[in-house]
Amino acid sequence: MLSEIRIGLIGDFNEQQKAHVAIPKSLAAASEGHATCEWIPTDSVGKGDRLSEFDGIWCVPSMPYRSADGVLRAIRHARTTGTPFLGTSAGFQYAIIEFARNVLGLADAEHQKTHPKAAMPLISPLSCALVGVKARVRFMPGTALRKAYGAPDSTECYYCSFGLNGRYRRLVEGAQLCVAAVDDQNDVRAVELDGHPFFVATLFQPELWALQEGARPNPLVQAFAHACVKARAKLVKAAS
Repeated sequence: MLSEIRIGLIGDFNEQQKAHVAIPKSLAAASEGHATCEWIPTDSVGKGDRLSEFDGIWCVPSMPYRSADGVLRAIRHARTTGTPFLGTSAGFQYAIIEFARNVLGLADAEHQKTHPKAAMPLISPLSCALVGVKARVRFMPGTALRKAYGAPDSTECYYCSFGLNGRYRRLVEGAQLCVAAVDDQNDVRAVELDGHPFFVATLFQPELWALQEGARPNPLVQAFAHACVKARAKLVKAAS
């Protein structure tokens, strides 16, 4: 990979959070050192004017976000402009909320951690919290995830206690936003956006591979970095 790429990390940086330490390392390994990361606090997203400066957007784990509206605005930008997007853990949760609200018209879709009495708790507590858990995920045939890993499954790390409420699973089955991976209990653990250059969101945290001694770059993060390189090349070509 030769092209320099700029990645916007949407989240409120906390040096005590493993994912926040791991993400820059993961991107550096995946891009052979050609990725420059910039943290964008959720309460500074504003109208999203600066987001067009980046070749890719990563919505990082962090709950509660200081500004859920900022997160949703950044996800919408990536979805509507074709900017490569990766969301992990809370990024997965809010990618589903953004789609439900702005594509499906479900204005009441909410995260139950911040809105316990929500009329539509699209994201709700998991039946069993996945904090520090490693578990197998199975990738759906034909998905970007399956292509990235070159395998039908992988063992991945989780640090979360909320996920897609099973009552609303039909919203991401057979729709533009589709199920990309499930666990051994067939619960949704990743989604992708059909017709987008690269839009993947996972409840598991692929970035944590970077904290394992001697670990190779994570395949999903590599695929995201490659998508950002393609986006940069397309932009340069259009400007020339």
